[in-house]
Amino acid sequence: MTTQDDVAGANIEKLNENLAKVEQLSQRLIQALAARNPANPTLNTPSQELFTTAATSYWTEMLENPGKLYEQQLDYWGKSVRHFLDAQQTMLRGGDEDEAEDAPDPLAGDKRFANPLWDSHPYFKYVKRQYALNTQAIEKALAEIDEDLPDKDRKRLGYFAHQIIDLMSPTNFLGTNPDALERALETEGESLVKGLENLIADLEANDGEMVVRLADDKAFELGENIATTPGEVVYRNRMMELIQYAPATEEVHATPLVIFPPWINKFYIMDLKPENSLIKWITEQGYTLFVVSWVNADASHAEVGLEEYIEEGYLTAIREIKAITGEKQVNAVGYCIAGTTLHLALSLMAKRGDKSVKSATFFTALTDFAEQGEFTPFLQDDFIDGIEVEVNAQGVLRSFIMGRTMSFLRSRDLIYQPAVRKYMMGEAPPAFDLLYWNGDGANLPGRMTMQYLRGLCQRNEFVEDGFEMCGERLHIRDVKIPLMSVTCETDHIAAWKDCYRGFQQTGSKNRTFIVSESGHIAGIVNPPAKKKYGHYTNDDLSGTADEWMAGATRHDGSWWPRWEAWLKKRSGKMVPAREPGDAEHPPLAPAPGTYVRKKATT
Repeated sequence: MTTQDDVAGANIEKLNENLAKVEQLSQRLIQALAARNPANPTLNTPSQELFTTAATSYWTEMLENPGKLYEQQLDYWGKSVRHFLDAQQTMLRGGDEDEAEDAPDPLAGDKRFANPLWDSHPYFKYVKRQYALNTQAIEKALAEIDEDLPDKDRKRLGYFAHQIIDLMSPTNFLGTNPDALERALETEGESLVKGLENLIADLEANDGEMVVRLADDKAFELGENIATTPGEVVYRNRMMELIQYAPATEEVHATPLVIFPPWINKFYIMDLKPENSLIKWITEQGYTLFVVSWVNADASHAEVGLEEYIEEGYLTAIREIKAITGEKQVNAVGYCIAGTTLHLALSLMAKRGDKSVKSATFFTALTDFAEQGEFTPFLQDDFIDGIEVEVNAQGVLRSFIMGRTMSFLRSRDLIYQPAVRKYMMGEAPPAFDLLYWNGDGANLPGRMTMQYLRGLCQRNEFVEDGFEMCGERLHIRDVKIPLMSVTCETDHIAAWKDCYRGFQQTGSKNRTFIVSESGHIAGIVNPPAKKKYGHYTNDDLSGTADEWMAGATRHDGSWWPRWEAWLKKRSGKMVPAREPGDAEHPPLAPAPGTYVRKKATT
């Protein structure tokens, strides 16, 4: 007969076996870390000058108003001591607590602290409330810092302070995370083994870099269950593959359409699966669609600049499309950084008298960088100087650096909580196509990176005195063809108000501006059938962004049909559908091509 002691003994034995596996995995962990080729260390933290400036401001305030500083410190100390005494008394009472005496919980509703033990167990309740007190103390100190501190430094200090707050959350540590501890006991330590295996797998997949993979890499195959819209690569050079998609209608509009996606990521965000594919939807509306798939840069592309992207990418693609279709003009779309560069290309074409583009559409494209928003911490000299050292050494800005920067803008959702689930809870990552795409990044050529960061982001030359390129001084006012700009209401990468400000400065007299609900990706990949996010329109672009929105009309559903109606008017008569390529452009590979399959180096 099996006794309770026998079961307990078996559980302890199983737990010890799993803990022994942790020891065995340690060697793999060491080997994975040994392969690391770390980024320039200056990219890991702001310069000491920021902290010196902040400290000087803080001490200046103290000398001028010492009572205020003492009041802050005594308030924090008093709350911490009272909190400790309350916790002791609660434990002496056996955990019973007078709920009427409880102060309001500043972390109520925070999904990190959803486990009931955070509010019922004396230990976890103490840890949680002390974390809340620490957070409040830091935020109060930030709010009351001296007014003489420059606004950019204030924003940067706030950003890095909140990174520390998020990092030090007790949910990020095994000993103070009740979810992880309960899972470890329930699985007899197996969750910790699986978590360590997940950690090592991520390190091995990224050459020793700590990059949390958010999706199951094995769940997706390009051309099989994502990026499946039929088409052919009809042209290839060192910069890009040009894909022509197969027609989905018997007739198509005469004027072809070309989409230039960002080269920070892969183009198939617009073709994840059939039901939300913008690429498939466009072909179904009767258009001859071409999409550029950019090369994933390596050290051989170190000297590639924005000039090469324009000359060998944009202008070459347009030339080949005209040759394939026999048309004199194309309609063009640029997404994110590719929209910024499309503006540059259109300015250059205007200088050269090239009228090959009939109209242009921009998806979440910035041109005026006067307001740096959430990127302020990363667009100051200390960080940009660090990137310059990095790209001079590597030839490229490696994908993981860019991905890490983007992730830290939403660190709770994109770093800490996924890491807790994978490494402490031992959970497998989900088979989520969007997150798979998000992790399939690309390297950026070194020279292009510095041109973009120095000339456009820091000096804002395109809307100021002009951006020198290809023997011309390019300015946004040179762009005078019919334009549409589609932005996203909650976009934290290309804020719609900043996109609006730049769009106002174009020279075009035929401009349409749309704000889609949701963010940088979901606001663009918003198929009509889903009936999920609405959008705003307003023909009056003379006022400020706030004035534009105040006078805007909200429409239910996706902006796609509205854009297509606008595009149709500029796409010519209907002609027989065109199959990909021609005698001079034989198919080189089926869509999604070969360049998109190359993984970024770390």
